[in-house]
Amino acid sequence: MRVVIAEDSVLLREGLTRLLTDRGLEVVAGVGDGEALLKAVHDLAAEGRLPDVVVADVRMPPTHTDEGVKACVALRAAHPGLGILVLSQYVEERYAGELLAGSTRGVGYLLKDRVADVREFVDAVVRVAGGGTALDPEVVQQLLSRSRRGDVLAALTPREREVLGLMAEGRTNAAIAARLVVSDGAVEKHVSNIFLKLGLAQSQQDHRRVLAVVTYLNS
Repeated sequence: MRVVIAEDSVLLREGLTRLLTDRGLEVVAGVGDGEALLKAVHDLAAEGRLPDVVVADVRMPPTHTDEGVKACVALRAAHPGLGILVLSQYVEERYAGELLAGSTRGVGYLLKDRVADVREFVDAVVRVAGGGTALDPEVVQQLLSRSRRGDVLAALTPREREVLGLMAEGRTNAAIAARLVVSDGAVEKHVSNIFLKLGLAQSQQDHRRVLAVVTYLNS
């Protein structure tokens, strides 16, 4: 599994490199700004070695505002199959929403101060690289706090909205059941009702779970 790390703090970048390397992942590039991130990924892609996932900070030189996440949005557009895991101290709402709007497959957004377990972080990197999702609940909450979710989600019951929120965090039905202390069957029923109320008919082309989460984040 090939990883590119974009972090302007040399100590943190080297620490992440050592952490992931020790657990069997291959860090193919480590860079300190958004332009270098774009160049590294494009160069690797040209060599036929597109990385599986990018782990990037939001704030990087030269302005230390949103260069990292802007680069991630650009990379996502150029390489839709590239996993993107943003690891930041805060939520950059505009670009976070844009990053998550196209598809939640292979996307993650974690807050540095809330990463308390190394194993869970490595699992998140692997999950995003494999096309999964890793969203900090605080990220989801901040994105929703400025939304108009009542218009789209008004038909959902409070429990269904809670289930959909946990889906947006990347949790499976089994994990949702454990979190809410209900049966797997109860969660499956809630999920089916969510699909029905959001008008997400079963299709061979569209993944309804992803579409439900995208509707939740964009509403």
